[in-house]
Amino acid sequence: MIFVLLVFATALLIAALVFLVMLVALNRRMAQIERAGIQVSSLLISREENTVYLNNMGFKLTRAAMETLSVLAEARMDDDVLSGAEIEAVISGRAQEDCDEAAGATRIKRLRDTLGNQMVSELLVRNIARRGYMLAIDKDVIKVI
Repeated sequence: MIFVLLVFATALLIAALVFLVMLVALNRRMAQIERAGIQVSSLLISREENTVYLNNMGFKLTRAAMETLSVLAEARMDDDVLSGAEIEAVISGRAQEDCDEAAGATRIKRLRDTLGNQMVSELLVRNIARRGYMLAIDKDVIKVI
């Protein structure tokens, strides 16, 4: 009976060590991904379908999130960084002075929430301190249809 308990305890100890090693390895891999950013080979924005294809993975977006992503994609193609007020002004059609910075920040937050995975959306839509927002991808991979 004691021998069976010792074998069982040894098996549990080995399993715990394996899980610990896997956890450390995955943590290191996630840190590498965060440092390197997302490697985007294609970003296809389909306004008709309200869908964005990121590396051939489709994400269904709301109309508001699609507008926000489209504005960010157009700004990225022009190498522009947009503030929250500028994003809101472009989408709403009002003058920038009449728009609130928080409204644009809310649009960015909703876009990130719609995209889902927090790490992916944070690395895709980059916040540049005191300047605004931009897509953190190469402008040559963006296509809007």
